[in-house]
Amino acid sequence: MERLAGTRVLLGVSGGIAAYKAALVARLLVGAGATVDTVLTRGAERFIGVTTFEGLTGRPARVEVWEDVASETHVALGRAADVALIYPATAHVLAKLAGGLADDLLTTTLLAATCPVVVAPAMHTEMWQHAATRHNVEVLRGRGVLVVGPDDGVLMGGDSGPGRLVEPDVAVDAVVAALMSAGPAERDLDGVRLLVTAGGTREPIDPVRFLGNRSSGKMGFALAEVAASRGAKVTLVAGPTHLTAPAGVDRIDVVTAQEMYDAVMGRVDEVDVIVKAAAVADFRPSSTATSKLKKDAGVPSIDLVRNPDILADLGAQRGDADRPLLVGFAAETDEVEQAGRDKLARKGADLLVVNDVGASDAGFEVDTNRVLILDRDGTRSEVPLATKGEIAGTILDAVGARLRG
Repeated sequence: MERLAGTRVLLGVSGGIAAYKAALVARLLVGAGATVDTVLTRGAERFIGVTTFEGLTGRPARVEVWEDVASETHVALGRAADVALIYPATAHVLAKLAGGLADDLLTTTLLAATCPVVVAPAMHTEMWQHAATRHNVEVLRGRGVLVVGPDDGVLMGGDSGPGRLVEPDVAVDAVVAALMSAGPAERDLDGVRLLVTAGGTREPIDPVRFLGNRSSGKMGFALAEVAASRGAKVTLVAGPTHLTAPAGVDRIDVVTAQEMYDAVMGRVDEVDVIVKAAAVADFRPSSTATSKLKKDAGVPSIDLVRNPDILADLGAQRGDADRPLLVGFAAETDEVEQAGRDKLARKGADLLVVNDVGASDAGFEVDTNRVLILDRDGTRSEVPLATKGEIAGTILDAVGARLRG
């Protein structure tokens, strides 16, 4: 948050039911020391008024191209911004940005801006999943726009699904990440074929119950999103999760460890990099009951057998070759670094990302992480607490460095 002090943020608010949350974003930005210029669309003004933002920011909030032209034009607003955040960004605004249209103050200002741009989409699930919206998001990512969200949750009218606006603190974290990148995302992975695994697996006990873990898939999905924004052709093999695949990413859904193993091993010859971010179950029941186990029958005895080790088999199959580049993850709770070094040696990976999942602000089910990246050449890199998107960027920096030799 210290990175925001002294910066000038252009806050664009478009017309969605979640526009009220933009007031909370304005408060967070001002509280962190940023100067905030707010531009609302006419639709946004129907949900929340300019007076709210003027009270929170201490600066004029504007809607029309033609108002107060003498003091500050759209060009001046765009040039002055260090970073722009559109929160919420409706499907209509995303389409206009992708097409380079400029028919109101917000879009004309953004077309004149040369700073990093962050958009936080918010819309109904059907609109988010429409091919046109997905295409527009992919176009924006290709230009270096940072797309944050949307989340999966309750929407207007009682509906539920992907399309929910990310919370204000997540949007502000994305603004910080955009500032730290000092411009549009590099396309240093252009043409690289990258496969990422994400989430946990479920090993069925009976038709109702399964063995699983707490992995949400957020780290793997962040890696897929950042890699795609940097030009990679990404395949995402995902265990059960509520997360929506980033635009432009080829998603393959699996449930069990064996299904994930088959999906990965069947594509080894098609990729340059494999990032094993999934938390794959080490064991599965030796057999699955065909009907629900009843508690009246007593406590069942469940015999476990080992699941195939995807990373170890990838390393063994590759042998002395240098492709595909292998990146593993280790979720540890004790003697974290030593456990990671042991795993790196055993699995034959090039890089191993280790994190302490016992920490409350890192690891499973949260939006932040802190990791240690171990290289098989013996070097190590500690990454302090950051968003999983930022962590993904650092991991991909290490991947890019290895690909370049």
